[in-house]
Amino acid sequence: MKLPLPTLDWVIEKIVALGVPGLVLVIVMATTGLAGGAAIVAALAALGGPLGMMGGLAVLGLLVLISHAIAEYGVEIVANRVIQGLMKKGMSKEEIIKKLDSYWFLSYSLKKKLKDMVKDYQADDEDGEPVPSA
Repeated sequence: MKLPLPTLDWVIEKIVALGVPGLVLVIVMATTGLAGGAAIVAALAALGGPLGMMGGLAVLGLLVLISHAIAEYGVEIVANRVIQGLMKKGMSKEEIIKKLDSYWFLSYSLKKKLKDMVKDYQADDEDGEPVPSA
């Protein structure tokens, strides 16, 4: 007995429910060149790197947290907080910029924007809000 295929609208509804991680999973699955369960396994393993499928699930979970933070606070605030955290760990602005330059997967325009944010970074004020650069 052959099961009926779900409609495209039903599938899209499920992916939308997953949010950004769902979109990432779909894109990575498409790049595997596989179909069905094999595509899911390969995509999760690719996302997980040396940690395999379990690492892929952790990456998707992390994407949930990141996407919610960006939706709630905006990318400027989140990026500023990450820069602040890196600097508190002892990284200099130059080290952060060098690290950004090493990320081949970032577009030129995104690298430029992030590097400008690092260069213009100011410490937080007393209320914990980033101080805009002059």
